[in-house]
Amino acid sequence: MKLHPKGQMAPSSNSTATMPATDDEIREKYLERAIRELNSLAHDIYECDTCPRGNLMPVLGSGHPQADIFMLKHATMPSEVEEGVAFYGRAGGALMKSFKRLSIDPLSVYGTVSVKCPVDPGQASPECMARVLDEIMIVKPRIVVAVGPEALADLNDLDMPTAKLLEPKLGDIQKWTAHIKVLYVPDLDNSLDDDAAKREFWSAFRKLGDWYAELPPY
Repeated sequence: MKLHPKGQMAPSSNSTATMPATDDEIREKYLERAIRELNSLAHDIYECDTCPRGNLMPVLGSGHPQADIFMLKHATMPSEVEEGVAFYGRAGGALMKSFKRLSIDPLSVYGTVSVKCPVDPGQASPECMARVLDEIMIVKPRIVVAVGPEALADLNDLDMPTAKLLEPKLGDIQKWTAHIKVLYVPDLDNSLDDDAAKREFWSAFRKLGDWYAELPPY
């Protein structure tokens, strides 16, 4: 394989035929690349043996590969382990109702967990948990919603270039990097059976609706 000087393109006798011609085609190319990269990451996670998960399968992220909103929580619940998908079950149902109430398109959301293998979170390999950074770099969201204090700590532990230290301020949208903000909300799984905890979660999470409504329509 030959490399070409920076700023120069490889010569081609048919370059105009292969270059995307419209904005839609360019977006489609970026989407295809994100899908390929997420599929490759999923394969790497399946093949990973750094966590003692036994015969259980890892729990993968799901949602739009180029989502504006990136939902992150620390560990899985039994329903997520059973299906192998993050935010499956009661938490996912609660989120869908919340998105509808806030007029947020669910297709603009991607959700994942830091501890992808169904093990005691304390046994999770740092190498495995660092894969969240790969997901963020692929999806390139505008905002990350850290669900619970452990998820916020996970973000602070990532080796994210130019990232600022995030403060544990519920409902506060903070600038994390030049292009990504972070909203910190309470643990969703622990709030499903407690009315006071539900209100606390909703009070913080509804700030996402305000942020989403201010996005430009293009």
